[in-house]
Amino acid sequence: MQKITSLPADDALPGWYHTSQTRTPRPAHVGQKHARWAIVGAGLTGLAAARQLALNFPGDEVVLIEAQDVGYGSSGRNAGFAIDVPHDIGAKDYIGDVTTANLILKLNTLGQNYLREIVKEHGIECQMTESGKYQAAVGEKGIAILEAYRSGLEKIGRHAEMIPGKDLPDHIGTSYYQQALYIPGTILLQPSALVKGLADSLPSNVTLYENTPITSIDYGDKVTLVHDQGSITADTLILANNAFAAHFGFLRGRLLPTFLYGSLTRPLTAEEQAQLGGKPVWGVIPAHPFGSTVRRTVDNRILMRNSFSFHPDGRPREKQLKHNIETHRKSFERRFPMLSKVDFEYSWSGAICLSDNHEGFFGQLAPNVYGALCCNGLGITRGTATGKLLADMIAGERNELIDFLVASPGPNRTPPEPFLSIGVNSVLKWGQFRAGLEV
Repeated sequence: MQKITSLPADDALPGWYHTSQTRTPRPAHVGQKHARWAIVGAGLTGLAAARQLALNFPGDEVVLIEAQDVGYGSSGRNAGFAIDVPHDIGAKDYIGDVTTANLILKLNTLGQNYLREIVKEHGIECQMTESGKYQAAVGEKGIAILEAYRSGLEKIGRHAEMIPGKDLPDHIGTSYYQQALYIPGTILLQPSALVKGLADSLPSNVTLYENTPITSIDYGDKVTLVHDQGSITADTLILANNAFAAHFGFLRGRLLPTFLYGSLTRPLTAEEQAQLGGKPVWGVIPAHPFGSTVRRTVDNRILMRNSFSFHPDGRPREKQLKHNIETHRKSFERRFPMLSKVDFEYSWSGAICLSDNHEGFFGQLAPNVYGALCCNGLGITRGTATGKLLADMIAGERNELIDFLVASPGPNRTPPEPFLSIGVNSVLKWGQFRAGLEV
């Protein structure tokens, strides 16, 4: 029996969760249970895997286990960008190998289309808008990044429009940026509302248990998941819990739980909306990867998301959040001086799972254990796509995207502690410093 050494412990004020429709969480599991399939993690990857597995095996019960309320964890704490185009920060043109880039584009588009179909079929209210995204730059280095990215996108047949700074207020209200690359194809949405809606529309042969953190696990001919009120035994286990997979005994020393921080304002008044101007819904991603992500939402709030920290146990730190709220305020006031009286209503941290070589894991971890893990910051589209494809692979399907994912070398091994934390946090601090006014 292997003890789970770290459990999710997210902070209390994730804005997306509290501003989305309230739902009653499914009851926690109590007692003993056996099922053919069990999935740990009811985020975007786990929900997609559960849905597709249930469709592929309609006579089987699929058990989906979540440590917290659905929509409260990482999948409900991101910026809400469902992105189609690849963005390889290790390549000069941010595209790199064209064959690989086209496969990533297909993978991300699969995730988008799968979500579109489910949202439409079940009427999920998640503020889904086909808004595209703005990649915006403040200085000359950022503008050079935009030019390189535009040329890279042309190689894979994706059009992008360069918008000069003088025209940007008509798009995003603020004159802070000097130039932006508008890239159609990105979907903007309310991530916690999406996750809640996906959970409440699962097929009838999926049994969801919330607030059921697994405390120990026994691997054998079958897998037994133990929690404080009982246990669940499964013939096959799927891990969709990203960096926490390391605490389940897999990919140790390869996954980097990294936290980003977000703040969401109160709704803007009619007068404030007029002062801001621009389009009613938009999303900005920084040219520099360590800059600020900014959104104007359907319900007229402004999201500010920036600042990074690395915590190997996958648990946030309250002190870090308090410090980064101050950064959010400075970033907000630089961009929106006309909204100086608008306060943040919610601030939170949210984990993303990164790897040193920007590769995720997809496939079999042990004879009766599978995983789709480590989305490297593209959880909405990639997590959805890999969850669905893993369920299809288990059902015996093979296609070019499954073959592409299986062929990945997976996440690199990283140095041991304390060198890992020192190194990663140093890289994060240096990156944020280099981002300059884009933070």
